[in-house]
Order: sequence, then structure tokens, then C-alpha cells
Amino acid sequence: MKSSFDNLPETEGDKKRKLWRKLFLLNLCITLVLIASFWLPEKLVQLNNFLDSPSVDVPGEGKLASNESKKAEPVPVQPENLLNTHVVTVNASSEKDYVYFNFSDGKPVKIHDPSSLEWDLAFRRSKVITNGGASSKLGKAGLIDLGPVGFDTVTEVPRDNYVVDVSTRTDTENPVILKPYNYNYLTHKLKPKKNVYAAKTADSKFAKFQFMDFYCENKEVGCITIRFVYQENGSNSFLKPAGDFSTASAEFATGAQTTTSSF
Repeated sequence: MKSSFDNLPETEGDKKRKLWRKLFLLNLCITLVLIASFWLPEKLVQLNNFLDSPSVDVPGEGKLASNESKKAEPVPVQPENLLNTHVVTVNASSEKDYVYFNFSDGKPVKIHDPSSLEWDLAFRRSKVITNGGASSKLGKAGLIDLGPVGFDTVTEVPRDNYVVDVSTRTDTENPVILKPYNYNYLTHKLKPKKNVYAAKTADSKFAKFQFMDFYCENKEVGCITIRFVYQENGSNSFLKPAGDFSTASAEFATGAQTTTSSF
């Protein structure tokens, strides 16, 4: 039921208030457009330059800089019913060359032919590709983003529907893992996302991994640290066989399985 006040004509004051409200909203929209037009592109250029810039203190390709030691992070105790988790740091600071990584070896490998089955992932600074699709004719590797879940809660990964690499106008990439980091526009620092990735290897085995860091010991970007679990028997489960719940998880808790590669 309408009130009798609804039929009253608008006063000059009401009209002025509406006009000022519209002008305020218009100015707000213009301000946001200007910010998006000038500030955001500049920050994106800074991000691109930051990711592409060489690590100034890295003494040479394939050698790990070590000006200052990174602060040791506490390593969580691994549940005894899971396969052992490994941590590896790869120097991928080169702007041109990929560093090839094999889950079965748990370290970078030197290869003569990128189309071989000798590697599963390849790193170049913050970029990651897989041995499958556009990157390889023979490899079966691919990825699935499982989201920001607890690493040890992933006891099994899918068997199918892994995403392989694709060709773009300028490069090769895997759509699943274009930006495995969050970028702070104020500090210009990369922080790994908490996402866990399921990986199908070049020879159709399974693994899971998560990024832990993107920085070298000298605090320059380019060194990739991941933790991973590899299932060598072809199963997509990371649970130990029944009755094999040993205390091997203590090794992981003390950092005994953490390795640093100077490839």
C-alpha cells in the first residue's frame, strides 16, 4: 500500500542530492578507470621485469649462489602410513635454458634429447613445463591442480584427465601451472601458492608435489624448492602397504631427505 508521501513532488534539495550522488559515483568510476589504466600496467611491467631479470649474485649458469643462508623452515612430521616425502631445491635461474627434473631420481638430470623419457618436469625461473603434449612427442606427463589442500591429505591422485603442455604464439606452457605463486606488488616478492599438483610422469607413473620457495640462498629469485612424493610401482596411491608403517617419517622430520642441487 503506497503512502501519501510517495506522491509528493521532489523538492530542489532532493534533486541536488541525487545530482551530487550521481556525480560522486561518476568521479569514483573515472578514478578507478584511471588507476586501472596507469597503475596496473606499470605494476605488470615491473612483475614481468622482475621475473625475467637475472639473479645478480648468481655467479654463473649451473652454480648455486650462497651469500646468505636461508632461514631453516620447520618441517612437519609425516604420517607413518604415507610414502616418504622428499624436498629438493633446483637452481633454475637461467633465463634461456630449462633445468630438467626426474621424479624417480628425485633430482635434476642432464639430457641430450628433450623428447626422451628421461625427465618429467622442467624449470626455467618461475616457469614450469612437463614432458608431454607440445613439449614432447613421446612423454605422457601432465598435471592436475588439486587446489590449496593439505599436502598429506592427498593420499591418492586421479589416473586420467591430466593436462599436457600446449604451444602458444611465443612459447610452450602447461595451462595448469602458469603462475604457481602470488606476487606482492608492494614488496615485489613471490610467495608460493599452497596448491598441491598431481603429476603423471613421462612413463605414466604418478607423483604429487607442492612449491615451497622460489628464492636462492642469496635471496634472488630463480631457485625452485618443491616437496614431492613419487609412487614407483605405477599405483596412484601414496599409502604404504599394510604392515609397513615404519618410522621412516622421522627422517623427513629431521630434514635428512632435503637435497639441494646445483644444476
